Amino acid sequence: MQYAAINGNVVHMAAAVVPVTDHGFLYGLGLFETFRTYQGVPFLLERHLERMAAGCAELGIPFTTTVEELKNWIDRLLQANGLRDAYVRYTVSAGEAALGLPSGDYERPNHIVFAKALPEPSPSLYEKGKMLQCLSTVRNTPEGNIRFKSLHYMNSILAKRELNGYGKLAQGAEGLQLTREGHVAEGIVSNVFWVRQGVLHTPSTETGILPGITRAAVLELAADMGLVSAEGLYTWNELQEADEIFLTGSVAELVPVTTLRGQNGNETIISNGHIGPVTAALLGMYRQKAGYTS
Repeated sequence: MQYAAINGNVVHMAAAVVPVTDHGFLYGLGLFETFRTYQGVPFLLERHLERMAAGCAELGIPFTTTVEELKNWIDRLLQANGLRDAYVRYTVSAGEAALGLPSGDYERPNHIVFAKALPEPSPSLYEKGKMLQCLSTVRNTPEGNIRFKSLHYMNSILAKRELNGYGKLAQGAEGLQLTREGHVAEGIVSNVFWVRQGVLHTPSTETGILPGITRAAVLELAADMGLVSAEGLYTWNELQEADEIFLTGSVAELVPVTTLRGQNGNETIISNGHIGPVTAALLGMYRQKAGYTS
């Protein structure tokens, strides 16, 4: 990754800077979206921008970026970095302002786009899945009524540090955070789904989870295939009774979970250690919708 786009200009990474008085740096006032491109085309970009616009409106950050404008930035950035299918992060920081909490709306936000090569998944990831480690770091409550995908990422960083502390026992695993009340919330960088007796379950946004773009797309695909879905409050014990489990994210797509590991070290094998039929069907539908070609 040699180049970034800042405020519409593609520049070398060394020149992709914002002032130290940017409130994104000082107070974490900013939002970001991550997504990937398929054959050079960003997937579900309109939905990502809708979420960005809604969050900016609540934070008093002016947001006028159009889909076509952002596509242009991404196209030029992919070309500069020699990429076609890529991991893209679009950040909007509040911009420069006086030291101290804001008394009004912001005026000149900074727009930063990064694009890098997609991480290489292990050959068996989408067949044999990964481990989901239950963490003791609880999911914090959201900043407002709905969780922002904000620059204030401390809770997730602490969760990642806990996961790293398990060492080889949880190598390649995702960490699962519960709410303070003990309800299943979400992964550090993913939403979680599971199938039990033919019903697709996922935690309700009442738990304070991020309403993921891929999460919403999966619920729509489930409806298209006639699968009953339920959003609610669930416990770790209920998750252990699942027939299938998978994680969702805009870059990772749908990743099966085949091992659950509790805080006490006990492990539960899910779906006999292989991707389940419902997960496989939904992954296929998602990739077809995205225009994925292997």
